[in-house]
Amino acid sequence: MWWRAYGEHAALLDCDSLAQTIAAHATISAARPPGIAELVPGARSLLVVETPGSGALAAARDLLADADLEHPPEGEPGEITLDVTYDGEDLALVARDAGVSTEDVVRLHTGAVYTVAFTGFAPGFGYLTGLPEPLRQPRLSTPRTRVPPGSVGIAGEFTGVYPRVSPGGWRLIGHTRTVLFDPRADPPALLSPGDRVRFRSAG
Repeated sequence: MWWRAYGEHAALLDCDSLAQTIAAHATISAARPPGIAELVPGARSLLVVETPGSGALAAARDLLADADLEHPPEGEPGEITLDVTYDGEDLALVARDAGVSTEDVVRLHTGAVYTVAFTGFAPGFGYLTGLPEPLRQPRLSTPRTRVPPGSVGIAGEFTGVYPRVSPGGWRLIGHTRTVLFDPRADPPALLSPGDRVRFRSAG
């Protein structure tokens, strides 16, 4: 890991892996050094923003220098269950490439517990880790120009839910009616980094 200045009151921690990013985020979140204004994890980075004059960036650096990132604190993650109708356009494709039935795809996808590693792409979109190995498949060779809101997809090691209409290249296996992002809500995004997510078949 190495740090880079990111403006006057922030620093970007470049990590060697997604697992290291998750561990660093969990470590700082659990310790809650005074003056940390915001933590923004990415696939291989963690942005740390401090309140001006607080010295929180130095505290975060010292904290991670002494931390055991192989065994990060678990904290108190949120627990979210999303009801999904497994009728996605790519469900048969995912089953074929995994060498299983569509029923097995549903069983595998609903049988895992996922962690929100980071958010991005669109407001409310969470990149969820924990996808079973047979379902880890590449994006579509040609992305769709329009993916409906609530679409549940998979791509690489991640699964996730499109919170609004947008282009997208993930393989779609179903949809949920749960609202992932509401600008009038507090907080507006349902999913936050570190949250645990389960999918439940709605039939």
